[in-house]
Amino acid sequence: MHDAFFKYLKKFDSEPLTKDEKSIIIKAFSPTKLRKRQYFSHAGNHCKHFAFIVKGAMRQYLVNNKGTELIIKVGIENWWMGDRESFVFGTPSLYHIDAWEDTEMLIIAREDFLKLKKINAIAMMIAHLDERNSIANQKRIASFISLTAEQRYVDFVTWYPQLVSRFPQHIIASYLGITKDTLSRVKVHLKK
Repeated sequence: MHDAFFKYLKKFDSEPLTKDEKSIIIKAFSPTKLRKRQYFSHAGNHCKHFAFIVKGAMRQYLVNNKGTELIIKVGIENWWMGDRESFVFGTPSLYHIDAWEDTEMLIIAREDFLKLKKINAIAMMIAHLDERNSIANQKRIASFISLTAEQRYVDFVTWYPQLVSRFPQHIIASYLGITKDTLSRVKVHLKK
């Protein structure tokens, strides 16, 4: 599983990892598997690990006072999953995180993650991911406050076409902040 992560890191630094850097990374990340619907983290608990998804799909969600699951994030291969606030500050998480498909991942604890920042490829990856995360969050907020359901769905399909086939309609609808019925109507309208 570590080879998939080494391949992923190549995108962030043209210099190859040294043997020592690879060894440090291998010690920091633990290979883990989850079965479909098995939990990675529960709301109310401290999210002690972050996961790099090697194979599979995961979702992060909260449950409102009506018992409805509200999707915050979804992830597939080469994406990261975890509650960043809980991971960084050691606070109880607001979110449940589970495997939507059978999932293979590499997990890392906060203290190990901090040690890896001295590796240039990791530092560059973190900077890149922080930028992308900030931009994605701004786009999502802007779409929620200014776009119609149809526009949100079109943007989702444009930005994340690989997710449309991996997650069912009710997950995508929740992520977009609309009902499954609204998404069905949007898809019918777009086909016309």
